[in-house]
Amino acid sequence: MTTTFLSSGDLIVDRRAHYAQMLAEAGEFSSAADLMEQALSDAPGWAGGWMMTGNFHLKADVLSSAIAAWQRAAEHDPSGVLGAQMHLAAHGIGEIEPQAQAAYVEALFDQYAGHFEEALLQKLDYVVPGRLAELLGDAMGELGIEGFARGVDLGCGTGLMGERLRHVVSHLIGVDISAAMVTETRGKAIYDGVEHAELLDFLGAEGCVADIVTAADVFMYCPALPPIFSLVGKVLRPGGIFAFSVERHDGQDSQWLQASLRFAHNGDAIRAALSDAGLEVLRVSAETIRRDRGQPVAGLLFIARRPEGVDGLEVSDIDIGTEVPFALMN
Repeated sequence: MTTTFLSSGDLIVDRRAHYAQMLAEAGEFSSAADLMEQALSDAPGWAGGWMMTGNFHLKADVLSSAIAAWQRAAEHDPSGVLGAQMHLAAHGIGEIEPQAQAAYVEALFDQYAGHFEEALLQKLDYVVPGRLAELLGDAMGELGIEGFARGVDLGCGTGLMGERLRHVVSHLIGVDISAAMVTETRGKAIYDGVEHAELLDFLGAEGCVADIVTAADVFMYCPALPPIFSLVGKVLRPGGIFAFSVERHDGQDSQWLQASLRFAHNGDAIRAALSDAGLEVLRVSAETIRRDRGQPVAGLLFIARRPEGVDGLEVSDIDIGTEVPFALMN
């Protein structure tokens, strides 16, 4: 997360931080870190400044100093909004508190909302919504499915996945943890409703039911997938579809927090978790899902299904056109 414009409250300190940022942009990371250390002597409680310092030290290949700076940032930002706890956990120090992780992700995408699509499509070669839609279309054809009554697009962002679902879903809800993303997306004619919510809270709400659930590039911000899959298995009606993507890693751990602060997940662990949730895998596709700093990012795209006749959440049918509380409509 960029912290350059989070003020220390001291004009002189802010000015020195700006000079440090200029040094870093010129590749002078050690000098930038040194200047920030000096500036912070006059603003020792500035969490954003410590984050900048840690990032400069990291780019200067001085990991011990980076860790020390992130620890100071975490001390002054216990909520985790700036991501210090995430950086520390990625380097094997401490564990991520769910609240801190969620706060970081929400703040990250609040900041990102205004240029989200431009960054993904024009700079990162992002392909997940289109490829998931293709795999979904193939699966629908094989199963003889023409469309879905209710759909939930988790982590909907600005609607890139929703645009590809709209023509096959009668009632489509978008869900996102970022209030800025929700505001951005509500102005578009993509969803029947866009909710600001954490996905476990949303899926666990009484009466939540769907015929299709999607999550395009969402689970790289989720450390544990089994609880999510379990809820999806309960929310989906018999025959319902679950389409999602992950960043891939082939190690023994079920997930791994990368230096990018995104989680990569093991494909075998995902298959096992889906099975435990009562979901069968229909398709898996290994893909380069986007690029990060010019490098390809390996991913997996899954299409899974809740088989017919598997016990799950019992709900009564509701006419799409009937006005009822949202909790019964999603």
